[in-house]
Amino acid sequence: VLAGYPVSPNNEEYVLVNNKCQCVTVTSKFVPSKENPDEEVLERNIRIIVPLKARENISDPLSPLRTTFVYRLSELCKNCDPIEIELGGAIHQAQQGNSCEEAQTCYTYDRNQCYSSPVPLLYRGEERQVPAALTPASCFAE
Repeated sequence: VLAGYPVSPNNEEYVLVNNKCQCVTVTSKFVPSKENPDEEVLERNIRIIVPLKARENISDPLSPLRTTFVYRLSELCKNCDPIEIELGGAIHQAQQGNSCEEAQTCYTYDRNQCYSSPVPLLYRGEERQVPAALTPASCFAE
């Protein structure tokens, strides 16, 4: 994915990767070359935000603070969205990435995913653990 880029006459920056789970954005754009101003070169920018006070288990506010963050461009750039392709006159579903079954390590809340954490609730004199939504907008329909 990082080797490709859209070709356009406009001097625009294109987002190649926007991983909200690991707080990484990779962009590219053409800029004038420092050696030869008449030429343009492709410049890529990688923006990584390390969330402060991120927990090892983001759904458990009592888990220890995360101290290690690992970023692999090959994993950030994999595209696991299925696409339809035609082979031999038939339409098939295919994935553009491999190892898509592995769970992604999340360093912060992905706002598109529902996260919950059990909280104690006293009901009729009895304490019960009930799930509480940590990202309500993603957990409940409008």
